Amino acid sequence: MQNSQPPFRVVVTGLGAITPIGNNLEDYWQGLVTGRNGIATVTRFDASRHDCRIAGEVKGFDPHDYLDRKEAKRMDRFAQFAVAASLQAVAHAKLEITPLNASQVGVLIGTGIGGLKVLEDQSEILLTKGPDRCSPFMIPMMIGNMAAGLTAIQTGAKGPCSCTVTACAAGSNAIGDAFRLIQGGYAQAMICGGTEAAVTPLSFAGFASARAMSTRNHDPAHASRPFDRDRDGFVLGEGAGILILENLDHAISRGATIYAEIIGYGATCDAYHMTSPSPDGEGAVRAMSLALKNGNVMPDRVDYINAHGTSTSANDSTETKAIKKVLGEHAYKVAVSSTKSMTGHLLGGSGGIEAVATVLAVERDCAPPTINLENPDTECDLDYVAHKSRPMKINIATSNSFGFGGHNVTLVFKKFV
Repeated sequence: MQNSQPPFRVVVTGLGAITPIGNNLEDYWQGLVTGRNGIATVTRFDASRHDCRIAGEVKGFDPHDYLDRKEAKRMDRFAQFAVAASLQAVAHAKLEITPLNASQVGVLIGTGIGGLKVLEDQSEILLTKGPDRCSPFMIPMMIGNMAAGLTAIQTGAKGPCSCTVTACAAGSNAIGDAFRLIQGGYAQAMICGGTEAAVTPLSFAGFASARAMSTRNHDPAHASRPFDRDRDGFVLGEGAGILILENLDHAISRGATIYAEIIGYGATCDAYHMTSPSPDGEGAVRAMSLALKNGNVMPDRVDYINAHGTSTSANDSTETKAIKKVLGEHAYKVAVSSTKSMTGHLLGGSGGIEAVATVLAVERDCAPPTINLENPDTECDLDYVAHKSRPMKINIATSNSFGFGGHNVTLVFKKFV
């Protein structure tokens, strides 16, 4: 039932991460601050016929560490990642979900593509063996909402449960929407973030045909190079990032550790093009401006920006323009970095792992680096924390996510005091 006294303050009490540079929170953070490269030659399928043969794959992940074999077999990889990161986050938050509070704990997990591997495999079975050989689990394994639904089943959360599907903005939309649910009194806590597992032959073929992906196959370690003049496209990654958001009073009442406060959310649409951002960055400008206004934050108070920074020509220059329009001269004093330089682009999962990175940057006063920034593009002239992480005071940080279809999202996190 909706509480009569919103908006409530919302804080982050737990984090979980399955990423190309670490399969738990501390390994992920150490990968970020040490500039670990997560990009290598594809191993999940034979990519020899593809123009792009590199990816940010999750390495050493065993779903049986979190699920029994029967359960794991009935989940696509994107859902396995989501459940694993969610269980990590719930444990990190020390959040006990019981019959007494289950209806006040919700799940909101975004994905851009969902169970593409299952769809590809079952399509092959249909064509080679016939329709009666297709799995009865095909549909529930491939549909995007199953990351949220299966997480609810595994955790016992019975509150609001939904899925955002806004391409590369999906994870950030999920976190922002969860924030608003708690602000409005519709839930006391939310398990939220993004997940993706699209390192598949069909995905590679489609993105390559659109000329969106890097073909630096001979040098995968330096292929993802946001803001660099020699960038030639994004590198696909996979994984999941999950946050536990809570009503502040609820978190305090149970003695939870608070890692940051989420104070702002802005979401807009370019209404311009299926895949390209508006050249003037107008939609991104409005998303950032709305998020800062929502959080009652003046532009000159921002200390760090986790950029969308995809390593594509259009995105990096457009995002730089947008940051300068929103922050003015202060833009040159802000630390900006793209952690996609290390993880690759997780599509719908990117907002999840990047929100985790942003929260930790605030909590631990350290800006992760942008690796591979060797020759900055002349149109990209901000402080991108090149090569090495930077210990610095971070009171307020934002995380940007922009997706195909013109979706733009900005989240604002603040040090909790």
